[in-house]
Amino acid sequence: MVNQKLYHGAAYYPELWDEKTIEEDIKLMKEAGINVARIGEFAWSQMEPAEGDINLTFFEEMINKLYENGIDTVMCTPTPTPPIWLSHGHPERMYVESDGTVMGHGSRQHVCTNNRYFRERAAIITEQIAQALGNLPGLIGWQIDNEFKCHVAECMCETCKELWHEWLQQRYGTIEQLNEAWGTQIWSEYYHSFEQVPQPGPAPFLHNSSLKTMYQIFSTEKIAEFADEQAGIIRKHSAAPITHNSTVFFSVDNERLFKNLDFASFDTYATSDSYQNYLFNCDLWRNLKKGQSFWIMETSTSYSASLESYATPHPNGYLAAEAVASYALGGQAFCYWLWRQQKAGCEQPHGSVISAWGKPTVGYQNVLEVEKARKEIEGIITDSIPLQAEAAITYSDRAKIFLKTEPHKNLNYRDLITDFYKQVLNSGIHRDLLPEGGNLDGYKLLFTPFVHYLSQDYLQKAKEFVDQGGVWIVGPITGGRTEHHTIHTDAALGMELEDYAGVETLYTFPIENTGSVGEAFNCSAPLGLWSSVFEPKNAVSVGTISGGLTPGKSFLTEHEQGKGKIVMLGSLPMGKEGEKLLQELILKYASDAGINRRTDVSEGTIVAPREKDGREIWVMVNMDGQGGRVSLPQKAVDILTKEEVPQGELKLERYEYRIIQF
Repeated sequence: MVNQKLYHGAAYYPELWDEKTIEEDIKLMKEAGINVARIGEFAWSQMEPAEGDINLTFFEEMINKLYENGIDTVMCTPTPTPPIWLSHGHPERMYVESDGTVMGHGSRQHVCTNNRYFRERAAIITEQIAQALGNLPGLIGWQIDNEFKCHVAECMCETCKELWHEWLQQRYGTIEQLNEAWGTQIWSEYYHSFEQVPQPGPAPFLHNSSLKTMYQIFSTEKIAEFADEQAGIIRKHSAAPITHNSTVFFSVDNERLFKNLDFASFDTYATSDSYQNYLFNCDLWRNLKKGQSFWIMETSTSYSASLESYATPHPNGYLAAEAVASYALGGQAFCYWLWRQQKAGCEQPHGSVISAWGKPTVGYQNVLEVEKARKEIEGIITDSIPLQAEAAITYSDRAKIFLKTEPHKNLNYRDLITDFYKQVLNSGIHRDLLPEGGNLDGYKLLFTPFVHYLSQDYLQKAKEFVDQGGVWIVGPITGGRTEHHTIHTDAALGMELEDYAGVETLYTFPIENTGSVGEAFNCSAPLGLWSSVFEPKNAVSVGTISGGLTPGKSFLTEHEQGKGKIVMLGSLPMGKEGEKLLQELILKYASDAGINRRTDVSEGTIVAPREKDGREIWVMVNMDGQGGRVSLPQKAVDILTKEEVPQGELKLERYEYRIIQF
């Protein structure tokens, strides 16, 4: 972003309130320390109540009024909620579910974003907004749309069907090549033209894996193209940076989505007992636009809720811990959904800063704590930079798609990768979550779990990483599928990977409940998930299987290549014993890789390392509310109190944060 400051903000919907309430809101925002507001994402019907009748005066005045009171604005394009004149009587414009259900007007995301008329009107309203508001002094950024594919996934309308066929032809060239790649002779699925290739709608049983996976990839590319189109329109009229608010939950490819945007932002409603999920997002979004600060565009002051559900409210003190952690881990903004509670609609019960009747909510005092912390640490954060980790975990939304097609027994990529991340987090190793296309320069240890398909580009990059001295841990459930979501025919995990790893994969099968126990590092644990069993060729067996169907065979191998090492993890150790074995594995290979950015810190407390003028700064935050400890390797100075802190154990109280410099 343009300004060197930390933002503390909220989503605001002034179009829903009268002038008196707006004046009161601005006064209360200033009292709470809110310095940025996000507006406009659901206001298309107010901006254009009838087709072609566009009036943006209210929003221009609103941005100016906020600016006059020291509050900046992130302006949104209003495309997630197309107005009634666009949808009424036009089922051909609406989103269609996989079962053929056509969405009606209401809620949001009810129109297909690929529909040509929608795109035409979306382009017109976006251009009008950018022209009218793009150079106002209070406008510091743009958000395109809102939470793409939050409530919907792959549309099955006729427009998408036409685009699907075009996309397939561009990708495969000829129908013969598609048939060969997908193996369509199975079950007589063979196609004679691209127009015959169906969408993965209703079927008596499961669709061909290639069809289902490719349709999901097609959908993620199309929504990213929509984002690119909106960004291109805005850039003709405004220099303010552009983002979108996403999550790992939505049906998008975040790496592709943010490719042509200026900075990354996300929404998170993790409860306090899932603080690891919150940290996961920080460690990922920091790397989606490397070198740019990320924004938390939405989080709750206390709890999320809708007409049908609610989450457990945060304990007092937790919100400030969240905010400090995000700022320390590379965030520039910590923003709430929402400022004033909505008086109508499906999210009336949702937590907010101010109630619908204008009084502080149960989370308000915690908002004041966040503002106090922001002021206290702002100079330190803006005057330093986050240190790159030495350990990286590959995150892949494409892997999420492969597991959505092939979930075995309800496997969920988000849960699998988050649980794996927790093991690295609990080891005290500073870590980055890297998208598949991320640069590996500066890393020493690379984890690639749950990535069914390893692209040629990724394989080449990872092999170069190992040759130059890195340690690459592959698996579990990695490498066993081709680009088209089919099985390799030269080797179980592909000959290139197996040759490089010095192994032959003897079998791949569901190993859980077979009595198979993995033994490694003086630990033993039951093995689970769909697993690969290895016969070392040039590799060395590090972990062997006892019991089950393949006793004496290997589930864990290592092989030196160049200056580094490739480690094959064929199965996931399960349960408490599995967690212990994984911890030993992580620490062993972190040591082999020469990892230095690891701290001796109690579980539930984090250390976020930063750097200023060659000196290391640690931001330490207790996240679990149990208090914690950090071992300091040498004496340091507490930047906030200016006091010297001796070498040794430093204790943190419940949700406390400390900032020291060595």
